[in-house]
Amino acid sequence: MMTTRRNFLYLLSASTVVTWLGSANPPVWAAPAIATTATTGEFKLPPLTYDYNALEPHIDAKTMKFHHDNHHATYVKNLNAAIAKYPQLKPKTVEELLTNLGTLPKDIQTTVRNNGGGHFNHTMFWQIMGPKAGGAPTGAIATAIKSQFGTFDTFKTQFNDAGTKLFGSGWVWLINDKSKLKIVTTSNQDSPIFQGLYPIMGNDVWEHAYYLTYQNRRPEYLSAWWNVINWTEVNRRFERSLTA
Repeated sequence: MMTTRRNFLYLLSASTVVTWLGSANPPVWAAPAIATTATTGEFKLPPLTYDYNALEPHIDAKTMKFHHDNHHATYVKNLNAAIAKYPQLKPKTVEELLTNLGTLPKDIQTTVRNNGGGHFNHTMFWQIMGPKAGGAPTGAIATAIKSQFGTFDTFKTQFNDAGTKLFGSGWVWLINDKSKLKIVTTSNQDSPIFQGLYPIMGNDVWEHAYYLTYQNRRPEYLSAWWNVINWTEVNRRFERSLTA
């Protein structure tokens, strides 16, 4: 897991399905970071904490290796290249960059949005999955989901429906919006933090996340993904959000 200079942040979420694109300059949130710069001033690719084949048969080893070692690594490489042009930005965390896009030099804003967002999103993605995981949630997140949605099955149906209906590439998220759980979607590598909202969990619905096994059957992938969710990690994020 990636070393950070701050503690990890995670907030609650879920209720209605909302689709939006992040704005360039949302409210700044002072909170612990999820993925930050290393002490060298460069972002690093966080290693997986499990083997590439650990999520099979739901996510195959070849997809995991290519997704992590190529796609995520490219986001990190491109982000570092952009930041290298402006040394004063090197101490910034990825959250600080993404929540203040409008203040960055214009020639790197799009690069930081796309690649910083990809780095931020995937860092969380690897952490909320794991082997011998899945099943129904327990603990505080289970209580919150039941309170907001009625049942876990209802929540799953709404989450999967949002991911299925998202046109093109993007993410489906469980987020917190003013202490209210919501399901939202973002396009490309946009993130809820662009709006000052806090992701508890999110599923990558870019085709590279599932195509080798599921081809164009995104709903099948979304359904299978629940078998690899690390609810312990999701609960940790949720519980930390209550005192953040």
